[in-house]
Amino acid sequence: MDLDFFKDWITIENVMELIEKYRSFGPLPGILLPFLEAFFPFLPLFLFVMANANAFGLGWGFLFSWVGSAAGAYFVFLLIRRFGETRVFNFLRRHQKVQSLMTWVERRGFGPLFILLCFPFTPSAVVNIVAGLSKIGVYQYMLAVLTGKAVMIFIMSFIGYDIVSLVKQPVRTGIVCVIIAVLWYAGKRIEEKMKDKIHMRG
Repeated sequence: MDLDFFKDWITIENVMELIEKYRSFGPLPGILLPFLEAFFPFLPLFLFVMANANAFGLGWGFLFSWVGSAAGAYFVFLLIRRFGETRVFNFLRRHQKVQSLMTWVERRGFGPLFILLCFPFTPSAVVNIVAGLSKIGVYQYMLAVLTGKAVMIFIMSFIGYDIVSLVKQPVRTGIVCVIIAVLWYAGKRIEEKMKDKIHMRG
């Protein structure tokens, strides 16, 4: 299966069909897909969350997506924390920008991580890896993941729930577009400030 075929296959209809096909396993498919996204960031988390919201309803869909995404992020963090001292990660630890970002995370702690994890456009894989390489507390990061992911997944679920109404109700579509634009802009601003801090300390 080449990448182009994979991209063409990943649609909300196909993901929902996949979830329905394995419905006999209960919530497992809805939890497993967001969980896998933490290990394979090229997978479309937004699409998985939308499919869960439509397949299971807003409440259960949110819960399954949140559990899967938060568990995956935390598991990646624990793996990096466990094996971060190995030779494989030496090139990352020695990188000046990574070191600066690690120091920034250690000094600021929960607050910035929570904000970063709230935004759908934040590269959470990078956050998980940098946090795992840093000295931030395990429980501190777990709290940031649980709360930040809850906000992010709820926003995605709310947008994705009853996707047909977004087409039929232009007002709601406009609100969704504004929310996405605001989140994107806020995420970019935070990213720029982080880069400025890294350059100032570099």
